[in-house]
Amino acid sequence: MEQKLHTPEGVRDIYSTECRKKLAVQEKLHELLHLYGYQDIQTPTFEYFDVFRKEIGTISSRELYKFFDREGNTLALRPDITPSIARAAATLFEEEDCPLRLCYVGNTFINHSSYQGRLKENTQLGAELIGEDSIEADAEMLAMVVDGLKRAGLTEFQVNIGHVNFIRGLMEAAGLTEELTEELFTLINNRNYFGVEEILDQEDVSEDIKEAFSALPELMGGAEVLSEAARLAPTPEAKAAIARLLKIYQVLIHYGVEKHISFDLSMSGSYMYYTGIIFRAYTYGTGDAVVRGGRYDHLLEKFGKRTPSIGFAMIVDELTSALSRQKITIETKHNNLIVYTENTLKWALSFAREFREKGRCIEMLKRGPSENKEKFREYGTRTQAVSMLYLQEDGTVELVNFRTGKEKTVDYGKERVTE
Repeated sequence: MEQKLHTPEGVRDIYSTECRKKLAVQEKLHELLHLYGYQDIQTPTFEYFDVFRKEIGTISSRELYKFFDREGNTLALRPDITPSIARAAATLFEEEDCPLRLCYVGNTFINHSSYQGRLKENTQLGAELIGEDSIEADAEMLAMVVDGLKRAGLTEFQVNIGHVNFIRGLMEAAGLTEELTEELFTLINNRNYFGVEEILDQEDVSEDIKEAFSALPELMGGAEVLSEAARLAPTPEAKAAIARLLKIYQVLIHYGVEKHISFDLSMSGSYMYYTGIIFRAYTYGTGDAVVRGGRYDHLLEKFGKRTPSIGFAMIVDELTSALSRQKITIETKHNNLIVYTENTLKWALSFAREFREKGRCIEMLKRGPSENKEKFREYGTRTQAVSMLYLQEDGTVELVNFRTGKEKTVDYGKERVTE
């Protein structure tokens, strides 16, 4: 039988330098969430299918990876970690009346049609603030996103903010059927405003509502777009949404992150459980958002606990890809090599123990009689090692600095080899 040596479509192996860099980014982001007071939670990789059912408002059933347990229950790999957190919070913290700040790292799985190298398995790192519906809570989430992306190394990025009540207010005022409303949402998400105009012209929609829809492409930018959005808002809920966005922005100024904040009033959110502000962060070097988030005040009700909530997820794979394409250095722990022979093993172990106690990463490599230094020099360059100690049996050590290319020889004496 032919052995399969490749991975399934939409997944891949991450190893060596790339894996080291990805984990380093995760560690930086994770530390930031802890600095904001968020505590870790781990939920199962798979759950009962009902956790992600259509009523929850996550992805469609056909995009879930589904399977059965021995009792015949339908299970699903998580496509999104937020419903799992909501389920856990409603169960584990049922009586808690203070805000919960939870954070997580985990992989998600979506069985979508692959295109342009889009992965079906992604690592997400996120935070959820459960039990508080306030301007300050919304601003805290957005400030964490900005601080996190800066800590990862990005300098050029933007966090776009919208509010589902604004776009839904337009839909409500248009008075269209459910089918046409869903079609409009799809067209707007795809930036197909010609299609939007065509549908509105075919229906009995007032001119002021048509004007509001036609203005959506222009309602993108700095805080100045909020005044025009307030003028066009057709319902009290839509006007209140714009007023809340303005208040959030004023708090973000105090955080000092307004440079990276912009507004997009055409956003409706990819998940139907969103109820308030929604946001996405973008940078160049990737074709998708590196952060997605929003308020979901009714999601926990699906699991038995009525409480407001807001959260976000950073897509670590997209973020590390963007950092790489922008040629931004990701600092990782630096590996150092010690190359030894059978006769210099004790000496090598003494060096290794001393360096490891000081927190330096040491990889030991034994060389055979026919192997030369060039082989190990090439290996060190390939694995991005920092330095190499090449131990000779005459008591000398050849020190190689891979960063500078400089070498020098230190004589420790023959007795050190055999001590």
